[in-house]
Amino acid sequence: MDKIIIKDLRVTAIIGIYEHERVTPQEMIINVTLLTDIRKAAQTDAIADCVDYEQVAIKLRAHTETSHRMTVEALAEDLARLCLVTRGVQKVCVRVEKTQAIPWTAAVGVEIERRRTGDGSPS
Repeated sequence: MDKIIIKDLRVTAIIGIYEHERVTPQEMIINVTLLTDIRKAAQTDAIADCVDYEQVAIKLRAHTETSHRMTVEALAEDLARLCLVTRGVQKVCVRVEKTQAIPWTAAVGVEIERRRTGDGSPS
């Protein structure tokens, strides 16, 4: 499979289990690898045959800013589902990191991999 990468998408949003996290937005960094087959897009050189990664990034950002999830685990699962309903995406790796969660770290977070099932739906 070929890979399309969205690297270091920075989003500020409400996420967390503590009271202060529920009122003060925090920075998150989201990295996504979309697995697809780019051969047709490479042959035709037509955007209609490509995975539109700009639209994917816009959807990821919008969802993150409005979901107000409690955990990065739940947010990562949401984002993976959003990616998998995108035409052409067969598998996705999503990493969500909170940059302000633990002061003595650069970031903490989760990384998940999900794929379409045999019937084409996200798993």
